[in-house]
Amino acid sequence: MKLRVFQVLLFFCILFHQCAAGQDRQFPSTDKAALFDSYVRQALALWKTPGMSIVVVKDGRVVFRKGFGVTELGRTAPFTTSTIGVCASTTKAMTAVCMGMLVDEGRLHWTDKVRDVLPGFSLYDPYISAELTVRDLLTHSAGFGNTNNLWIYGYPADEIVRRMRLVPPAYPFRSSFIYQNCMYIVAGELIRKVSGFSWEDFITRRLFWELGMHHTYPTYSRVAGESSLEGLHVAAGDSIRVIPRPDYPGVNAAGGVWTCADDIDKWMQFMLDSAKVNGRRLLKAETWSELFKPQTIVTENEFYPTLRLTHSSWMTYGLGWFQEDYRGKVVQFHTGSLDGAVAIIGLLPSERFGIYILGNLDHSEIRHALLYKAMDLWCFPGAGRDWSAECYALYKQLKDDGRQKEREKEADRVKGTRPSLSLPAYTGDYTNEIYGDARVVLSGDSLRIELPNEIRLSLRHWNYDTFVGYYNYFWWDREWIQFSLDAAGKVTQFALDGVVYRPIKN
Repeated sequence: MKLRVFQVLLFFCILFHQCAAGQDRQFPSTDKAALFDSYVRQALALWKTPGMSIVVVKDGRVVFRKGFGVTELGRTAPFTTSTIGVCASTTKAMTAVCMGMLVDEGRLHWTDKVRDVLPGFSLYDPYISAELTVRDLLTHSAGFGNTNNLWIYGYPADEIVRRMRLVPPAYPFRSSFIYQNCMYIVAGELIRKVSGFSWEDFITRRLFWELGMHHTYPTYSRVAGESSLEGLHVAAGDSIRVIPRPDYPGVNAAGGVWTCADDIDKWMQFMLDSAKVNGRRLLKAETWSELFKPQTIVTENEFYPTLRLTHSSWMTYGLGWFQEDYRGKVVQFHTGSLDGAVAIIGLLPSERFGIYILGNLDHSEIRHALLYKAMDLWCFPGAGRDWSAECYALYKQLKDDGRQKEREKEADRVKGTRPSLSLPAYTGDYTNEIYGDARVVLSGDSLRIELPNEIRLSLRHWNYDTFVGYYNYFWWDREWIQFSLDAAGKVTQFALDGVVYRPIKN
């Protein structure tokens, strides 16, 4: 009887301590899975995310796995743990493992020069061409800025690699960090060259099948036959809209994998268990360790806004992993974002903890909120921040700040101006040596720019010879297009998102 009284008193003492520390008062249960389940449901309503799946592993076993919501608005099909969603850039760590396998076999070394392995490989700067190593492909420090239009415009991987020779460096080689995808695409081509298999076949045979991930695919084109697929959604004002699935065939090694919660725990367990599966190593211990070593420092402006909440002391990038400190522990994590969908993976190796989330709403940062909430629940007893509310407020403020900047830009517009030329004088065929051809055509009483991969921008006059372009994909940001004229009043070029297109001379 005395023991029972003591247990009751202890329970209320713990409950009081949690409330005083700001714990989730609406969840008095001590069952972590039940706590998390309830928290996720509340967060989904706040973030208006139609559906997602989550799997959590701890100490070598799955402690939480569940689907929430629906695969697509307007349909009743539930988003389950077998629903296939896109990994997007969480693919990068998988590509790094594939590279590590070739290193273990002695067919590559991290310090090998890329041009020695890929004959004909060349970059804009001769020095970078000569010195770029296999490791440099995976660290986002090779000197390049964002070259995403190469894969957004639908170019295949080999053509992207060829066009990289035309891209000027954005900063000195290995001196900084700018996140980009095209070096990982080069890595995929390197794997193809060395192994004799396409990156898609190599990762399927050597990684997915070895781990027993039989519902994980290197590209959407191989998903056929799966009964449950996530739909893609974007926020449009106060509503959520379904969008079509984009076609980006060249991005696979950087972000092409599709998987489900029933499969992806095997990947997390593999990485937490020093690259072993069923007691057998797929990577040498030193190679596995190399993947998680900090390779380059990440600047604050290239890191996630959640830094304002976590107050991490340092931010680095390994080989396919962002890294930060959280409550004195090293977090290895990465997000994935593709039109209409998100993913996130987070590992706390010292705690043998991992979480993976697939969601079907474009840039729904509920993923960050649930990452930190799960780490708190399973790894840091007594931590009780409402990460959903805090992250929501943070990202809402960022959106509000963006809208304010748009209002300020609108206020700076010089009203009452007209284009220097009649609209037909701006039409014609233009080209950029990196990104290809563009055509400016007259559509009714306005201009339209036609770009590769069926991408279109409808132009509205802004002031003078500047126009605002609205994509045929309404969820993309608008662009500013500036036409330039020579002394004779002829168009010499237009600039789109900093990329200059010049007329094709017939």
